[in-house]
Amino acid sequence: MSDRTPIIPAGQEAYYERFHFAPAMKVGNTVYLSGIVGAPAGAPIPDDPAEEFAAVFSLMDATLVAAGGSIADVVELTSYHTDMSLMGAFMKAKDAAIGEPYPAWTAIGCTGLAQPGARVEVKATAVLDG
Repeated sequence: MSDRTPIIPAGQEAYYERFHFAPAMKVGNTVYLSGIVGAPAGAPIPDDPAEEFAAVFSLMDATLVAAGGSIADVVELTSYHTDMSLMGAFMKAKDAAIGEPYPAWTAIGCTGLAQPGARVEVKATAVLDG
């Protein structure tokens, strides 16, 4: 079995301790990120969707930095949206955070997410250099 290392950035310990999942798991040079919502653990979801979406990518980058990489290492995204009419605002936040080469991406509409009030949850896969 490959060596698996849970990635638990400062401030995200509650996910591992209380809910029994790692914010990310590193296997070799690949990092698998759990679904990320637009608020740090225990904080409320922002009222402004643009702030929520920007926070998703900020938290994603912080998790990848803790794994030894950055958001530039993302190769695949899956996003779950409770309101597809906000896709333009989401894409603006995504494009501000992740440049070319763009990752593979699947967007899925859904009726609800585990975090009350969240409009989006994003999971990702990143491949770190060397």
